[in-house]
Amino acid sequence: MAKMGGYCKAYPIERFRAFSGWEENLSNLRVDKQRVGRNEIEVQRTLRENDFFYLQENFIVTDGVFIDENIIFDAVTPEWVEYCKEVLKFELPAYQQRQAAEQS
Repeated sequence: MAKMGGYCKAYPIERFRAFSGWEENLSNLRVDKQRVGRNEIEVQRTLRENDFFYLQENFIVTDGVFIDENIIFDAVTPEWVEYCKEVLKFELPAYQQRQAAEQS
């Protein structure tokens, strides 16, 4: 069963691709359902220029809101975290920071 994280934020794919260490795993793209005649089939979706990926609270990038499915990028390095914080301005909202501190 897919796991929903505490927080994620959608960004246009081009924002992720601007990171020098970006290497995407497109084999993990979500599948789309298409009707062919009377049958419904699953096909890997095709990315468009205005599509989004999701930056998760653990700095992994997914193709969807679930933290453990369709992982596109998981090379979490100090440089990647800095890029997310400084360039993408990604930060957990105050309520999520409090929850994380309480769980520690």
